[in-house]
Amino acid sequence: MTTHLALLRGINVSGHNMMKMEALKTMLENIGFQNVRTYLQSGNVFVESEEEASKVGFMIKQEIFKVFGHEVPTIVITKEDLELCFANNPFFKEKDIDTKKLYVAFVSTVLKKENINDLKISQFKPDEASIDGNRIFIKYDIGAGKTRLEGKYIEKKLNVIVTMRNWNTVTNLLAIYNNE
Repeated sequence: MTTHLALLRGINVSGHNMMKMEALKTMLENIGFQNVRTYLQSGNVFVESEEEASKVGFMIKQEIFKVFGHEVPTIVITKEDLELCFANNPFFKEKDIDTKKLYVAFVSTVLKKENINDLKISQFKPDEASIDGNRIFIKYDIGAGKTRLEGKYIEKKLNVIVTMRNWNTVTNLLAIYNNE
């Protein structure tokens, strides 16, 4: 069995796509996932399965639509993806980095370094971003709530699915993986 981490985008946000984590957990157990665990109300779900990550994501997305009636983009990542967040985040090289301003956008496909040009990051200065495979590291100057460099913008510019997590959540998700 492989442990997968499904990142659900846009659930329980501002009264949209509401679902209780206990109901989500039960639903996922009912379709055969083992050791289902959720973290926070924002759609971080660990499941164990023999299935490949892409199939896990498809099954979860399909079942959520069937049971809750919500179209919820789902990105499935691995423990290695989270470890690479720590190994490859270029903003950690900065002295006295404020991790409260760091976010990771998990992307549905692997990007090329040159895709950063497509995002036109210069129009968001002093916010910064860096592409690393299927992750975009973002450092906000003020904060995520005060910028236009957010998930919907990235999706539109790169024609991908994106779900974002703050650095605290990324840290805690890796800790959960490590305590298995």
